[in-house]
Amino acid sequence: MNNHHPYNFETGVYRPPSEGGSDSLLVRFTRNCPWNHCTFCGMYKNEKFELRTLEDIKEDIDAMARLVHDLKELSSKTGKNGEISREAAIILMRRVPELEYHHGFTMLYQWLLSGGKTAFLQDANSPIMKAEPLMAALKYLRETFPTINRVTSYARSKTLAQKSPETLENIRKAGLDRLHLGLESGDEAVLKMIKKGATPESHMEGGKKAMEAGFQVSEYWMPGVGGKANWENHARNTARVLNEINPHYIRSRPFRSWPGTPLGQAVREKTFIPLSPGEQLQELKLTMETLEVSSKVCFDHAGNYWKNRRGGYLFSHGYEGYQFPEEKQRVLALIEEGLDAQGR
Repeated sequence: MNNHHPYNFETGVYRPPSEGGSDSLLVRFTRNCPWNHCTFCGMYKNEKFELRTLEDIKEDIDAMARLVHDLKELSSKTGKNGEISREAAIILMRRVPELEYHHGFTMLYQWLLSGGKTAFLQDANSPIMKAEPLMAALKYLRETFPTINRVTSYARSKTLAQKSPETLENIRKAGLDRLHLGLESGDEAVLKMIKKGATPESHMEGGKKAMEAGFQVSEYWMPGVGGKANWENHARNTARVLNEINPHYIRSRPFRSWPGTPLGQAVREKTFIPLSPGEQLQELKLTMETLEVSSKVCFDHAGNYWKNRRGGYLFSHGYEGYQFPEEKQRVLALIEEGLDAQGR
């Protein structure tokens, strides 16, 4: 793409589904994943991790602001009093044809249409940045777009565990509200097998520190990632770690074999035996029984595909999920219904 037009900024590929579908402004603070060894993941495999400079991030935010300003101005000229309109977008694309190949243009347009309320920091672990540039970039983002009421990032438990409580609190006060953490499992053997680069203890420490610093915390776990060999320990120990953290959200991302990944290879070679849908539900039942939290447990991902007797989805795919402990029995009853539908 021609890098000389005034609207040039980077947009990464990935964001969590619960960042409002296409409603979040995607702002790239880092490129790719600093860990990149997880055996189940194929997301950043051929990419190398890079920190972006504060200057680069600010330039991107400025380019986004120019684009917003020009869209609104054109919109006023076409009699839409600054409401974001398709006409304005089309006029701008005629003027700057490169916008047609600009991944960020549609994203930013959608974000404006949805009210410009949320932002997501890309890519896989923005809090790995040094605290000063991270805080300066957050402040700059908030000042430039005052309509933003929530800023979210992925983070690694280990990265958070290494930061002091004061630093984490300062980062939150600078404008980062919500963290998504990939727990995957709370079982030591499973974490080793998937090369997560974390232990149950570092997961607990990172998660608890994030909670204590006042972040809104989503922990993602991966039903089925222990396979047939480890499902029981995976279920019990994951619940144990989550009980210790008691995050705001616990989100289910069931394991699926991804071609080209080491775990995908192990499935092909039959050294890792995945669970059947019914076995996954048995594991889920044990996890849910062992959970003693006041979190919302969410199945907000297409991978939660279990069906009820009528052929519909067993669980709500809503981003707010089921409030524990109040709805724990309801979730367990749904699992029983799913098991019946599988014919157990």
